Amino acid sequence: MTQTVRFHETGGPEVLQFEDIEVGKPRPGEIRVRIEAIGLNRAEAMFRSGAYLEDPKLPAGIGYEASAVVEALGEGVDGLAEGDAVSVIPAFSMNDYSVYAEQAIVPAYAVTPRPEGVDAVHGAAVWMPYLTAYGALIDVGRLGKGESVIIPAASSSVGLAAIQIANQVGATPIAATRTRAKADDLRQAGADHVVITEEQDLSAEVLRITDNAGARMAFDPVAGPGVETLVDALASEGILFEYGALSGQPTPFPLIKTLNKALTMRGYTLFEVVGDPSRFERGKDFIRRGLESGALQPTVARTFPLDEIVAAHRYLESNQQFGKIVVTVGA
Repeated sequence: MTQTVRFHETGGPEVLQFEDIEVGKPRPGEIRVRIEAIGLNRAEAMFRSGAYLEDPKLPAGIGYEASAVVEALGEGVDGLAEGDAVSVIPAFSMNDYSVYAEQAIVPAYAVTPRPEGVDAVHGAAVWMPYLTAYGALIDVGRLGKGESVIIPAASSSVGLAAIQIANQVGATPIAATRTRAKADDLRQAGADHVVITEEQDLSAEVLRITDNAGARMAFDPVAGPGVETLVDALASEGILFEYGALSGQPTPFPLIKTLNKALTMRGYTLFEVVGDPSRFERGKDFIRRGLESGALQPTVARTFPLDEIVAAHRYLESNQQFGKIVVTVGA
């Protein structure tokens, strides 16, 4: 039996509860892992509350991303061995697999060797942020040297990953943050420019920064009415990626402005990349090379022990964090 976090009804963090579950043996194409650390993601809070891309099948497990050690291999699994240190990548439905636990069964295709020099805590803070940002900025958007990208909610783990990836390819990251509280940290994290949206006009600042050309791209997890401002800040033929709905408000489609600028307003999720084996491999290779060179360095905001998972989710939803929240498991 292993301690596992599940929920029997949707709601706030308090619905998460511990249960002893028999993990069993991995089936063909699966592996069993001992979890060392878990990376928390907004997607999990949305899944828990019933507001995610798919409804949870109750009682539901939860958790996409973890550092782990391989304990057992299912039939047909190659390239891994018992004792390997690995990262579990969000490449599955949480209705099928989940990692908020001391042990878990996961699909082998969603596991990758932990890069050398990356410890368990930071290994749980890599793949969701960097693959999400890579997929939009590089795989789809082809962001390049000298181009600008607007990054709302820039202090999130994905926002910080986007800043680093933009710098890695020679682009200009323009971080947007609501207040001054995180502005200096964003500059230290590599943002070329920081716009404080409660005090400054985002579109006017972006146009000033880009000599009135506008940004090539915006990478936005907020959505809602703010897309109007982002559209004003984009260059002709620019791309507005929407990958979240943090505003909780309806998102308009600015038709006339989009027509006049020949813009693309595009929904995007990580599953575009992880669902295509060739794109998935290219993404992993890009991120490994970035980690090896030091261009990509995951930022951990705070750690919690597993028995404080409810407090960790409350902190996740507080918006206080700068970077990734990680939950540690065991000693």
